[in-house]
Amino acid sequence: MGALKPWHIAVLVVVLILLFGAKRLPDAARSLGRSLRIIKAETKSLADDDRDLAEKADAQAGYQPLPPQQQAPYAQQAPYQAPPQQQPVVDPVQRSRDN
Repeated sequence: MGALKPWHIAVLVVVLILLFGAKRLPDAARSLGRSLRIIKAETKSLADDDRDLAEKADAQAGYQPLPPQQQAPYAQQAPYQAPPQQQPVVDPVQRSRDN
């Protein structure tokens, strides 16, 4: 019952021709072919990217981290101190209005 028989395909073609018209079917098929080509190219590029990443990961697996270096004497500075508090700046025009 699940098999597609030749008369099923014929009925499907007749329905498509009635729905879309004979002029639009070639354009639709062309668009479908382009879309499938794009999908195929994108999936291939994704597979290539995955393979490239795996090769890079294998190549980097042999690297060893650098030994820790001693800090330079100038790097041992006092911790940051905030600047001293200054008096707020007052606008001279505002000051003349207040007096």
